[in-house]
Amino acid sequence: MPASINTNYAAMLAAQNVNSTTEALGVVQQRIATGLKVSSAKDNGAIYGIALRQQATSQSLNAVRESLQRAQSVTDVSLAAGETITDLLVQMKEKALASIDTTISATDRQALNTDFAALRNQINQAANNSGFNGTSLINSTAVQINALADDTGRSTITIAAQRLSLGSTNVTVQTTTTIGTIANASAALSRVNTTISNVALALSRIGTGSRALANHTIFINKLQDATDAGVGNIIDADLAKEASKLQSIQAKQQLGFQALAIANQGPSNLLSLFR
Repeated sequence: MPASINTNYAAMLAAQNVNSTTEALGVVQQRIATGLKVSSAKDNGAIYGIALRQQATSQSLNAVRESLQRAQSVTDVSLAAGETITDLLVQMKEKALASIDTTISATDRQALNTDFAALRNQINQAANNSGFNGTSLINSTAVQINALADDTGRSTITIAAQRLSLGSTNVTVQTTTTIGTIANASAALSRVNTTISNVALALSRIGTGSRALANHTIFINKLQDATDAGVGNIIDADLAKEASKLQSIQAKQQLGFQALAIANQGPSNLLSLFR
């Protein structure tokens, strides 16, 4: 190329190289600073879009996990109250059976009836105080609970209500059940035996639901971890690689500045031709 004082082609090329190197250096520095190789849509639109959707899914799984944990808390409290009710029923059975004994006096039978009534009334107290955050599976107004199972909100885990208050389907003992007479004690014993069997089945159903919630919570935790790891695979920068690249680019930049300085001396060198 002919020498020209008006156009310094070598300096243009050197300047382009310096600009390119500086731009590459900026990219590497941004990756090191953020830890991301794709931090915005301009870095890689397709990957950024995928990562954004998966990050939204991961964040949504927080709500799913919280819903499962709240439901499990409800089942745990209901199970604890149900176990208390079972203990009360066992004591009531003992009182009813003792009242059937024809060898005890009427006074003793009335004392047993007083104890029986006190135990009977505690069943409602236990059932009505079994709520967690205003929700119960065993009180007199209990309804099923539906915990979120996925990030779409369309799938749920349902735990059916198992009402354990007096006079409910599971608890055949009534608020008026007494053992003041042998006949009443015999009838009460039959009701208590039936109730013990029903309550055992009801608690078994709640326990099965609680295990389902616990297992699904573990799955959601693993799913969220896998999703986060997948997002990291596509957007996280390899810092060891970027650190190595940084040193290379910095050296290249220094050489570029030197080349530009040499190229800028070209017009001055033309003066020597006229000396």
